[in-house]
Amino acid sequence: MSGLNASLGYFVAAVTFVVSVQFLLKKRPRFSFISEFTSSFMLVACWLEVQTIVEVGEWAGGLGPDVTLTILFVVLLTHGIICGDASGNPSLAVQKFMKLEATTVTTLLDVAAQFIGAHLGLLAAKYYWSLELTDMHMIKNLMISECSTSLLVSVLQGSFTEFACALVLHIIHLNLCRRSALIRVPLIAVLLTFLSHSAKGYTSAYMNPSLAYGLTFHCSGFTFAEYAVVYWLGSLTGMTLAVLLYMGHIPRIFAKNLLYSQKTRFRVPKTDKAEKKKQ
Repeated sequence: MSGLNASLGYFVAAVTFVVSVQFLLKKRPRFSFISEFTSSFMLVACWLEVQTIVEVGEWAGGLGPDVTLTILFVVLLTHGIICGDASGNPSLAVQKFMKLEATTVTTLLDVAAQFIGAHLGLLAAKYYWSLELTDMHMIKNLMISECSTSLLVSVLQGSFTEFACALVLHIIHLNLCRRSALIRVPLIAVLLTFLSHSAKGYTSAYMNPSLAYGLTFHCSGFTFAEYAVVYWLGSLTGMTLAVLLYMGHIPRIFAKNLLYSQKTRFRVPKTDKAEKKKQ
């Protein structure tokens, strides 16, 4: 329980930091890309601690998979509530660009902020582990140099896994984007938890390039280019196909709808036709 209490304090500290920055940004809307920085920072920093609980806590602390899944869901739910539209996900930033909802400069600033936030989230987690507040964190600190990669299959299988999971995620996200946050945020948190758990033996289904960068790119086993193909190209390809299937075209590339006809769904009432004939 001491390990969980320390982790809870760590989560609260990360949330407090994000809330404080967001409060300061309310008076400076021009620097909204910093919200993406804090969102990515919180996501990576907290997910790394969840990984610690999964890797060490399950055998050193006697914590079952149900506990770790619940913690991951609570982290994702809290992230969705606090960060709101700031997803901390480069795939969603590029999606807005493809839908003509963001300019090139805004997209580049958001993506850069997300990767910087992910890197600092990794550094913050490493510093926290170095404090060795509990036995669990002491063990994790000893394991830092030999971390376990999340990619447990070949590059081809991993790319397909990330592609398929990203496709499902973005299709559902696009259908929920206009729904109330009370419905959208919990459903997305449940979906992310489910996909991550289902793909645990493959890629862990991060579906987020900056999150994957912070969580597994520094681990040995694959080259940076191989990680990029799986977690960046796979996720972006799945997102692009989701936009195409949902909208029928990609507005940034094609103006014409390629999949769905633009015919009106409403028919002219018979009474109107009859009146025209009489005239």
